[in-house]
Amino acid sequence: MIFAGVDLGTSGIKVALVDEVGACLATAARRSHVDIPAPGWSEQDPDQWWQATSDCFDELAAAQPALMARLAGISFSGHMLGQVLLDRNNRPTTPCILWNDQRALAECDILLDRVPDIGWRTNGQPDPGLTAPKLLWLAQHKPAALDRADVLMLPKDYVRLHMTGERATEVSDASGTMLLDCKSGAWDDELLRAAGWDRARLPPLLTSWDTAGTLRATLCQRWGTPDRVVVAAGCGDNYAGALGVGAATPGRAALSIGTSGVLSAVDPVFHPAPDKAILTTPHAAPDAYLSMGVVMAATQALDWLASLTSTPAADLAGLAATRAQAGAQDCPLARPAITGVRTPHNRPDATATFGGIRAGHDKADLAYAVLEGVAMQFHEAHAAQSAAGVPISDIQAVGGGTRSPFWVGLIASLIGTEITVPENGDIAACLGGARLAKAALFPDALAEILSEQQVANARIAPDPAMAALLAERLERQRGLPMGV
Repeated sequence: MIFAGVDLGTSGIKVALVDEVGACLATAARRSHVDIPAPGWSEQDPDQWWQATSDCFDELAAAQPALMARLAGISFSGHMLGQVLLDRNNRPTTPCILWNDQRALAECDILLDRVPDIGWRTNGQPDPGLTAPKLLWLAQHKPAALDRADVLMLPKDYVRLHMTGERATEVSDASGTMLLDCKSGAWDDELLRAAGWDRARLPPLLTSWDTAGTLRATLCQRWGTPDRVVVAAGCGDNYAGALGVGAATPGRAALSIGTSGVLSAVDPVFHPAPDKAILTTPHAAPDAYLSMGVVMAATQALDWLASLTSTPAADLAGLAATRAQAGAQDCPLARPAITGVRTPHNRPDATATFGGIRAGHDKADLAYAVLEGVAMQFHEAHAAQSAAGVPISDIQAVGGGTRSPFWVGLIASLIGTEITVPENGDIAACLGGARLAKAALFPDALAEILSEQQVANARIAPDPAMAALLAERLERQRGLPMGV
């Protein structure tokens, strides 16, 4: 049997074909475009997700027909929080406002006023990236689009709808809507009223490993698959990344260094900490919650510097490592919060700040400052989660940022913990999706499937000398302002 994991990311979509023992046999990928119609805004056309996904499967069908002929199941990892409003014909009524959009700041205050304890019942304090504030913003600024909407779904749900013809969502993604009581995993009528939404315009709520339909017959023919391919509900990207490295049991954590950065730690107990902007939700694994400390811009911050300096991000990471070897004491300090700060300060209005720049500094110095600044935000998230009682004993790093062992080493030195980089950490979200597809077919083996560990590619321990330098620089970095 072959299982397909679809990773619907903000900047691109990847599909991996995985065998029964979890080995990735083939991949295909497409880039995605983000529209920024105004400063602080970030949105996408939902139709591009399906176009890119179908293009990936077309490529795999042409290049790997023997594998596609054995395809048994498909499931998803999806970027979260973006509203997908569909009319009765399943057509989007408005672009999807993304997780890093900042336009709904005022609506966060409205929600908090209507439900003062909302942060302790949902996944955290109101934030413009979450779904409910966007619904209030749309009611004020695009009421016609809201009125035409027959259902609210999430990004990966729209892709799955194209595959199966069935509307559905699942608990992990629904946790980011602020319409779900995260402790019980059920829709909450008071939260729905506060956001101006109603149950009649919500899809069925599944678990991540539930079967959400089967692949349409036309797609089976187009891609050369068996006549019946199960499509599982899937989950949000951080949950999938965690499952891809076996972080399904308490104490295990996945540290994702992607467009954004997230430390996702598995907890057997609901430990909400909205005062520290920690997101706490039901996990995509049974009988567990996921505590998420969020860094709003991780590789995105490095990509931003790459665009300014016309230097590939990978080259900048290499320059930063070389600069550190020569001594980083005189490098600038940075708080590279180009899309705001979440954990632990809850400052979506924050802007990026650099301090101590001199005429002699070059792009290598700035690259070091950006990598260090992101690492310091991970340190703050780890400290906040530990203080909230979240167990974190085993950390595995995933995402594109793990291509820089130096960057992972900065984080390890700051938090004082060894970090494992698994063999296929760069496609952990795809692997997590594939595991959910397998679990839908073999539910009796659910726990075993979701908790299997990957082979370690590297183990990066804290560097005492680097830790001493970073501790001193962290004290100075904390003096940088968060906004102007």
